[in-house]
Amino acid sequence: MFRHALALMILAAATISPAQKLDDQDYKLGVNVELVQLPVSVLDKKGFPIKGLQPEHFAVYEDKVLQNISLFKQEDIPLSVGLVVDASSSMYDKRDRLSVAAMTFVRESNPEDETAILSFGDVVNLEQEFTTSTNKLNRALNGIPSNGNTALYDAVVLAAQHVKEEGFHEKKVLLVVSDGEDNHSKYKLKQVLTAVQESKMIVYTVGLLSQDTETVFGDEGKKALKQLAEAGGGASFFPKSEAEVQEVCRRIARDLRNQYTIGYRPSNDKLDGSFRKVIVKVTPPKTVPKVTVHTKKGYYAPASHETQVASERTVK
Repeated sequence: MFRHALALMILAAATISPAQKLDDQDYKLGVNVELVQLPVSVLDKKGFPIKGLQPEHFAVYEDKVLQNISLFKQEDIPLSVGLVVDASSSMYDKRDRLSVAAMTFVRESNPEDETAILSFGDVVNLEQEFTTSTNKLNRALNGIPSNGNTALYDAVVLAAQHVKEEGFHEKKVLLVVSDGEDNHSKYKLKQVLTAVQESKMIVYTVGLLSQDTETVFGDEGKKALKQLAEAGGGASFFPKSEAEVQEVCRRIARDLRNQYTIGYRPSNDKLDGSFRKVIVKVTPPKTVPKVTVHTKKGYYAPASHETQVASERTVK
């Protein structure tokens, strides 16, 4: 009963026009006017986190201008996680891999993490509200049927809203497990990418693609999952076996538990609502091998009232 009622509420939200939903002020999560905070993953060539780096090993550029780092920390803190699982017909033969992926991630994460499960086919359903119980999460996963189309983009938008509004912890994550072949969403990919860039949400994607990845749907699905993860400052993975799935999810959990948080006050203090490109460069000690860095590619600056009014006039 609860699941059905929530499905109706979420479906109603999804039927609002994309322009209305993405212009909602609730989605302007981007940054505090005074401080931009970036979750930063620094990994070695095998995908293991590099620990023990200091502020002097990092350089942050906003629109090619070097910024002064005023916040720096690395700590394993609890997360609010939205686990977004594909329940469409196209995932029927991948359900075993999906369950393995989800529960491996949960078990390898911080024990204090809270996780909510949302599924999507034709509509988006809340299968399990936030909990720390692995038993509840496992039961919820096993009770999800596979049928219908694939409203992936709607699911990402609505899951992000749910995690933002209901998640207790400050650090929030979406883990999306899908074949990526969207064919039923109200939202378009470009709109979803903008929403993710505007949010503080970290996004990881796991693509359980069909064996025939040469098809148009396979290629497009893979591209979409990569773009979603990049917009959210995370990473995308495409395992082919259950063993690979388990290792990927261990890696994601390990990554999240060892991220750096870097903050700075932008030298550009204009409230113009513009997108600011961010690059984080890491120069590790000589004893550390070559590293890979994952973080958000940028953020939308807050807009002053005058800027918002001028923008509305331009649209009209």
